[in-house]
Amino acid sequence: MLRIGVLVSGGGTNLQAIFDAIKSGRITNAEVAVVISNNAGAYALERAKNHGVEAVCLSPKQFETRDAFYEALLEKIDSYELDLIVLAGYLVTIPPAMIAKYRGRIINIHPSLIPSFCGVGYYGLKVHEAALKRGVKITGATVHFVDEGMDSGPIILQKAVEVQPGDTPKVLQQRVMEQAEWVILPQAIHMIANGML
Repeated sequence: MLRIGVLVSGGGTNLQAIFDAIKSGRITNAEVAVVISNNAGAYALERAKNHGVEAVCLSPKQFETRDAFYEALLEKIDSYELDLIVLAGYLVTIPPAMIAKYRGRIINIHPSLIPSFCGVGYYGLKVHEAALKRGVKITGATVHFVDEGMDSGPIILQKAVEVQPGDTPKVLQQRVMEQAEWVILPQAIHMIANGML
């Protein structure tokens, strides 16, 4: 059984997609062991509690230095003996020591077709604003392994989504979540849990 830790900063819609996929059998041989957020007000923590999963808030604001936070985060992650760490809208940089220790066992979902609209500054609605500003006809989402760069690790899965006339960033964000993110993130976890990667 693959033990998963999900790191999230906000509402946790991708976390919910993982819970739903486990319940429906689209993800097998995996369980969410812990949800960690840097934001005490994140609804993702409520989602975790509603599913009987331990919910932990660990924020850089609780520590005097970023290094102290990184140390505490790695210690907390280690304590759960996780097989896979899923970044599902986690807006905190992952410390190099954690990337090194869990190389090939940290994945991220990004709301564009990497290498488009990714890297520093591209997160949340900003990705969709940039896609619309550029006038692309196709966008989508990418699941990739995490390395020391920003959105630069090896790609696992991608799914394209059409941009529609009159899309706003919020409308496009919702379509990308429904048609791509909530499909390929559970799929990638299932593949990892069942030795397909």
